[in-house]
Amino acid sequence: MTESAGSADILTRLRQETRPYHEALEANDFNRALTAGTISEADTARFLAKLYGFIVPFEKQLRAHQSWFGPEWELERRFRGHLLRQDLPAADTLPLAPNLPPLHTRAQLLGALYVLEGSTLGGQVIARQLAKNGVATRAYFSGHAEQTGPLWKAFVQLLAAAATPETADELVHSASLTFQRLHQWIEQA
Repeated sequence: MTESAGSADILTRLRQETRPYHEALEANDFNRALTAGTISEADTARFLAKLYGFIVPFEKQLRAHQSWFGPEWELERRFRGHLLRQDLPAADTLPLAPNLPPLHTRAQLLGALYVLEGSTLGGQVIARQLAKNGVATRAYFSGHAEQTGPLWKAFVQLLAAAATPETADELVHSASLTFQRLHQWIEQA
């Protein structure tokens, strides 16, 4: 198998094998209200609070293993917990998700990063829909602004190059589990 065929294979596997979990996550109350045009400031704040509870402990784990990634990954630039703190003045009092997916190997971190980096693309869509509904756009959803597309493209190229036949299953499983655990956390009252 050529390197490019292997690269395409992991990205295809990630898209296909995580699709049901991605779709389930997107069917949350926030997205339904957003699509229906009934979204409110309070709905948005609740959703951001849930994201904070997941993103912040994830980023803490990623920072603990930052040495597994070279400078080309631009991890500091990809962190977005500080944007949630901007959006949520009382963020430091919010509960944190107790049930993150395992993040003990590079492949597990890469799988989770696939989900959370991919959410930057969705954030752009959410920002436009919030504006259309007259709800103030938040820093978190605007994320990397015009750099979102190029950063995502660079990320998937690095991910494809980093994946090996030996790590592919673990990486895909971690991405699937990240979608599932994030969904559980967001749906939890």
